[in-house]
Amino acid sequence: MDKIKILIADDHPVVREGLSSMLKKVPDFEVVGEAANGQETIDKALALKPDVILLDLRMPVLDGVEAMRRIKEQNQSIKYVVLNTYDIDEYIFQGIEAGATAYLLKDSPREELFKAIKTVANGESMIHPTIATKVLNRFVMISRKMRESSGFSSREIEVLQLMAKGFSNKDIAASLFFSESTVKTHIQNIFHRLKVNDRTEAVIEAIKQGIIDA
Repeated sequence: MDKIKILIADDHPVVREGLSSMLKKVPDFEVVGEAANGQETIDKALALKPDVILLDLRMPVLDGVEAMRRIKEQNQSIKYVVLNTYDIDEYIFQGIEAGATAYLLKDSPREELFKAIKTVANGESMIHPTIATKVLNRFVMISRKMRESSGFSSREIEVLQLMAKGFSNKDIAASLFFSESTVKTHIQNIFHRLKVNDRTEAVIEAIKQGIIDA
């Protein structure tokens, strides 16, 4: 089995040396280089073609987010494990949007770091629980705002969600405690707003627009 080639990118020499020394003791890993700033990270990533980059987002010359973006323009196969001192929302979301598939705090146990490297190398994701909670909360907030801006009432959204589950008009009425005629009125309003002609089209379009979840 080939070793996982790793590039360490951090502007603190002590951090780089510590990570390098620790990772070199793992049989499955090969540290191919180190970088002290964003531009050096780009140059070494394109030259050395690592499988995984351990990346600090706060670096001089270019920050880690911009470095990721520029590397991805030329090499889509490299994976990223963000190692950051802070769990500040701004850095979390910028890092994930730029392409990080693992995000850990620098005080995470070494076993967790090893697992993250292997996980992203296999094409999967891994996020520290504290950060995962922030991401989930952000998703819920965005989803709520999208629904609020859609122009649909909360009742119409409930009807849409039940339609997506395959409920009949009778089942929807029983679930929401109102008459079938009221359900029909809501459905007609939904069709009109979404510019569709049937229930299946309504559900598909509502999912596309983020009004309900798939």
